[in-house]
Amino acid sequence: MGLISNGSTIFDAGSMSTGFGGSLVFIKKLTASSSSTLTFVHGSSSVILDSSYKQYLFTFNNIHPSSSTSYFQVNMSTDGGSNYNVPKTTSWFQSYNAENASFQGLGFNSSRVVEQGQNYADISTTMTTNSDLSLSGTLQIFDPASTTFVKHFIARANHMTDNPASNDAFCGGYANTTSAVDTVSFRMNTGNIDAGDICLYGIA
Repeated sequence: MGLISNGSTIFDAGSMSTGFGGSLVFIKKLTASSSSTLTFVHGSSSVILDSSYKQYLFTFNNIHPSSSTSYFQVNMSTDGGSNYNVPKTTSWFQSYNAENASFQGLGFNSSRVVEQGQNYADISTTMTTNSDLSLSGTLQIFDPASTTFVKHFIARANHMTDNPASNDAFCGGYANTTSAVDTVSFRMNTGNIDAGDICLYGIA
């Protein structure tokens, strides 16, 4: 039995009809090896970051830093990475819980927010170089090719701290530009991205 709404068949025999729903389209994977940045530039090395998709999703997989007390960051450019001068405003909060339940919490983190800043914005809190510690998560950016609206983005990342504890970080904000964003760059605030990979998907 199919599912019909307003005269249109949405599901039939367990399959969704063409034109309904969305899908993730894999675009590019960058793998770190003591890398200062992992940067996705539209039109470079098969990267697509334009009006082909209204939304783009980056996934972070076991990001490991080379320097202790470093944190993972993101920035954007409108000119292929020649300049990273896009103002950003963010909101930032985190939840955390120790393995032995000795400490836990949930709250706004004012030290991580950006208020019209052009520098890289934090995605995580402090990480360390312990061999089994890493960060995984996502960043979604909406309609980066728009020349009408600012560019909203949402990041969520979980990493294990050296306490040890689980730290779940949430960052949302917007790049305050009506120019098309064509470059997204990730780095640690100090040192390199020792290992891990970032994948880019278009959401159709």
